[in-house]
Amino acid sequence: MKKLVLAAALAAAASTATAGNLAEPVVEAPVVVEETRSSSSGIWLPLILLVLVGAAVASS
Repeated sequence: MKKLVLAAALAAAASTATAGNLAEPVVEAPVVVEETRSSSSGIWLPLILLVLVGAAVASS
């Protein structure tokens, strides 16, 4: 009877001691959402520069 109680106590202690594992936790990467720019927004700077150069040429 003592062996049965001792075996039960050791089994209970061993099960709680190995409750965790050594594997790395799986962490999902955060989702990054980038805003898209329309293609017409990149044309404004060259157009402004063209108007400024045209005005400089016309004034001289």
